[in-house]
Amino acid sequence: MIFLIQIIDNVITILIYAIVIRAILSFVPQLTSSSNKLVSLLYDVTDPILKPFQRFQIGGAAMAVDLSPIIAIIVLKLIGSLSRGLLSYFFLR
Repeated sequence: MIFLIQIIDNVITILIYAIVIRAILSFVPQLTSSSNKLVSLLYDVTDPILKPFQRFQIGGAAMAVDLSPIIAIIVLKLIGSLSRGLLSYFFLR
């Protein structure tokens, strides 16, 4: 069961790193072209996670700040903690 907890932790960690890398890449528009396969893969992996949170923005239409990466990372951390706690409670008693 500890192996399953480690897998969940590793997947969540990889997703968090992918979200951070995507946020950094958003400041470099030349790298986010659709011809770059690695960036396209990064967007394919992170889009389903970030889309539900993209409605949370600060500011007007001209100067909006997208908080979806921060919210997604917080939610992923909460999911990791919750899953770790539940698996530990039910299987490691």
